[in-house]
Amino acid sequence: MSAVIAGIPNLASASEIETATTKNSTQKSTQSIQHLEPSSWWIGMKHPEVQLMVHGKNISELTPHINYRGVSLRKVQRSDNPNYLFIDLHIAENTVAGIVNIVFKSGDKTILTHNFSLENRRPHSASRASFTPSDAIYLIVPDRFANGDSSNDSHPDYSDKLARDVAGGRHGGDIQGIQQHIDYIANLGFTMLWPTPLMENAMAVNSYHGYAATDFYKIDPRFGTNASYKELVASAKQKGVGMIQDIVLNHIGSNHWWMKDLPSNDWLNFPKKYTETNHIRSTLQDIHAAQSDKKKFTDGWFVKTMPDMNQGNPFLANYLIQNTLWWIEYADLSGLRVDTYSYSDKEFLARWSQRITNEYPNLNIVGEEWSMNPNIVAYWQRDKLNHDGYRSYMPSMMDFSVYQALHTSLIGDNGKPADMMSMYDAIANDFIYPHPENLTIFEGNHDTPRIFSALNQDIALNKLALVMLATLRGIPQMFYGSEILMTSPTQRDDGKVRGDFPGGWNDDKINAFTGEQLSSAQKDMQDFVRKLFNWRKTEIAIHQGKLIHFLPENNCYVYFRLLDSGKETRKIMVIINRNALATELDMQRFQELLQNANSARDVMSGQTMPLAAQLKIDAKTALILEVK
Repeated sequence: MSAVIAGIPNLASASEIETATTKNSTQKSTQSIQHLEPSSWWIGMKHPEVQLMVHGKNISELTPHINYRGVSLRKVQRSDNPNYLFIDLHIAENTVAGIVNIVFKSGDKTILTHNFSLENRRPHSASRASFTPSDAIYLIVPDRFANGDSSNDSHPDYSDKLARDVAGGRHGGDIQGIQQHIDYIANLGFTMLWPTPLMENAMAVNSYHGYAATDFYKIDPRFGTNASYKELVASAKQKGVGMIQDIVLNHIGSNHWWMKDLPSNDWLNFPKKYTETNHIRSTLQDIHAAQSDKKKFTDGWFVKTMPDMNQGNPFLANYLIQNTLWWIEYADLSGLRVDTYSYSDKEFLARWSQRITNEYPNLNIVGEEWSMNPNIVAYWQRDKLNHDGYRSYMPSMMDFSVYQALHTSLIGDNGKPADMMSMYDAIANDFIYPHPENLTIFEGNHDTPRIFSALNQDIALNKLALVMLATLRGIPQMFYGSEILMTSPTQRDDGKVRGDFPGGWNDDKINAFTGEQLSSAQKDMQDFVRKLFNWRKTEIAIHQGKLIHFLPENNCYVYFRLLDSGKETRKIMVIINRNALATELDMQRFQELLQNANSARDVMSGQTMPLAAQLKIDAKTALILEVK
């Protein structure tokens, strides 16, 4: 909360100053200010400096001045574009919150003034809690989840209007819709919410997905406002659900306001001739790779409508770092997910990840490195000793190897039959990672076919997949709608994968939030997910326990989660029987962990069962047993 200073009213947040006060002097000038970013900052940050980007016609002709106790202007820098200034401020720890008046002068004459807000941090902001293996993440595409405010479905300033009948169109989901259904997410047992980006996307088509930002400091008005996003985070947190913000460091949308007036000639990679990335992530670690191939991967544009940013530019690097810090502080975030992580300049990524984790030591950040090769993914995780000496500070990464194994172990791959050894081998590679327990595992996401469709709409296999998701090491993430068996094409089709969640629109006949008109199979799966993840929420052996697994035999995979705290021992036995027939397990094989235990509680049924010498497991069935 900000203090009241010299008659200035208390500010709920700096983002409320969406258009800062700008005054022209009585003398007519050719200078103006269109953007000053960030528009606010906080007192007491570990790194006390902030760099302001000022954009306006001929603004570089002016000299900024500040007279505010505790705030010193350390440096003024200019680029090759006369319409930009970069102002470095130092904010002393004992500074009082309030409005800083920045005066822009030509000689002794005041030409322009602009307001910049300084705020106090929340108590314990630096040590904020984040997502850990004790959490489970629910991923949504906001435009497709729930429409809580139909008045913002289209906007006069944006050409991409509501078109719910078009797979790639905007369907009207928004922040208010999410807020109305936080209870549903919490009751399923999920403790973290990851929405795909909510930033402004003033793109002509496909603006709904959010990955082509056109303003880094503004929530898209078709979703809501900065203030409504902040309210969503606060209300979700009150119900036990933290917010993970999806950010993009690699690229912008081609309609970003920068594109009309680039801050410098080197702000983008390949600014004059479109060059697309080769998407070959292995080039960065390949000791034999040609430099031209490496450059094309990191510097090439993702697609024609997503210009690639040059994070080697120090002003841009500062801008992106500060923007991340700004959203964490402003919205009170519980974590970050970083899109297309390795596509950015890797030296910048080291600096970015170090700066964020220095400011917030407990903050978890998960990066997307879409590779099935665990060596490539492990390269980016914090504490990894890399062959080239590269040091990253990323706590978590998306575990695509386990994602792939989840599918191949259950349905096979390229003509090969299903084989639980696929999952065993994926987990056996954990020695590659410095922190395998902190990887984020998932059954699918907004870029992949839906799990139920990928498993040939086999309900039994779907349950096996979700049991593994909930009980293997790591932090589980589930895609919205998996709990009600939502389907999609089995080949990539983004618009259809990101289907509307039934019940999120007033005219929906089926309502998954209330259960109305769901099929019996959908209700059963929803109940299954609710029971599974609410159990997981309280089971410390899953959160902290070692994973010990046994070689699959007869396509049956058995693993334990074991925690010995000194006061008590928690022991969970998980049995995954992929076979189409019932299987007899020789329990003597697991005695090194069972240690002659004679009974266990079936977590899903609640029944106590004897652990006989032979245990019969039904076909395509998973058992989660609390060993007595």
